[in-house]
Amino acid sequence: MDYLRAVQRGGDTVLTGVRFFNLAQTLDNGQAFRWREGCDGAFSGIAFGRRVTIIHAGDTVTFKNTPIEDFENIWKKYLDFTRDYSDLRKQIAVSEGEFLHSALEYSPGLRLMRQDVWEVLISFILSQNSNIPRIKNMIEALCQSFGEKLPCGGYTFPTPQVLANLHPNGLNMIKSGYRSPYILDAAKKTASGEFNPTELEKLSSEEIYKELLKIHGVGPKVAECVLLFGFGRVERYPVDVWIKRAMEKHIPEGFINKEYQGIAQQFVFHYARRK
Repeated sequence: MDYLRAVQRGGDTVLTGVRFFNLAQTLDNGQAFRWREGCDGAFSGIAFGRRVTIIHAGDTVTFKNTPIEDFENIWKKYLDFTRDYSDLRKQIAVSEGEFLHSALEYSPGLRLMRQDVWEVLISFILSQNSNIPRIKNMIEALCQSFGEKLPCGGYTFPTPQVLANLHPNGLNMIKSGYRSPYILDAAKKTASGEFNPTELEKLSSEEIYKELLKIHGVGPKVAECVLLFGFGRVERYPVDVWIKRAMEKHIPEGFINKEYQGIAQQFVFHYARRK
């Protein structure tokens, strides 16, 4: 693991000896849309019905007002602290070329996030033909309108059952436009159990992919995002304009290491957008 220990200090959980982790590179690179950076460099966000502020200083990461049980049961997996990135980066670097080497060096603290499948599905349906600030605004409006208010501030992500019962015009206030019918179809299929993330976990990536494409408005890119960021299928990855350009220019034959190409793609994506 990429930390020495996790300890409870008062109401906080503190990780010591942390390596290969950077808040901005992980939380603000287009994987998730409910995180905000404060003026002090801390990030606050909501996931799995929990609101948390994370502070990174040196080799210490602090999860404010977080019992250690929440770290072990939620945030450890969410931030991929179950995976050894020292070994992973070596495996990727050995098999790939100069461009990916540069991408790895550019983002030493980037980690793949493992999120709630339902939230990823709706988030990336909303992401179609949009930019990150607008996606964040639509998701925030969705949560404020249909999520549950948390005692510490903010709102949970709305359940599929709540959205499934909406009138076709019920999403007008979030300005999701043509995406609204897609969200409602995803909600109805999830609420009814036709799309069941727990059961789908048992299937192959290709089988899950085919089930995702049955949801109205879910195409190849959104399906691959759900596979990677929700189901954690790191052998898969989505292709958008940034990845397409970078791959055609720098890695035209594709990744050599297919086992972790979804994570390799994240480094390429982050590097290509900022260089």
